[in-house]
Amino acid sequence: MPRIAGVDIPENKKIRYALRYIYGIGPSFSDRILEEAAIDRDKRAKELTDQEVGQIATIIDANYIVEGALRRQVQQNIQRLRDIRCYRGERHRKGLPVRGQRTKCNARTRKGKKRTVAGKKGVKG
Repeated sequence: MPRIAGVDIPENKKIRYALRYIYGIGPSFSDRILEEAAIDRDKRAKELTDQEVGQIATIIDANYIVEGALRRQVQQNIQRLRDIRCYRGERHRKGLPVRGQRTKCNARTRKGKKRTVAGKKGVKG
């Protein structure tokens, strides 16, 4: 199994899709890396030579922030927003949607599992 940027990429997939298993590399970056390395995009990952794997790893190390460094950078950015107590930071702090989505319905991913609040029904009088 080829190992690039500290990540085992799947052997049986085409290299343009296998590179996307690396955190921080999406479709356009994957194609750009392969174009720069002059490797056929439709080649399978297991068909790559050691030289080609090394070439891809060198390009990624030189030009892209991936895996641990990228995760750390994203967390630092979120922490900075929390520290300056801006609106987006407060939304992160409360676990609510940050980018203007509605919360009356359809915010379950950010808000978590539904919690029933007792005593919500009106008192009959």
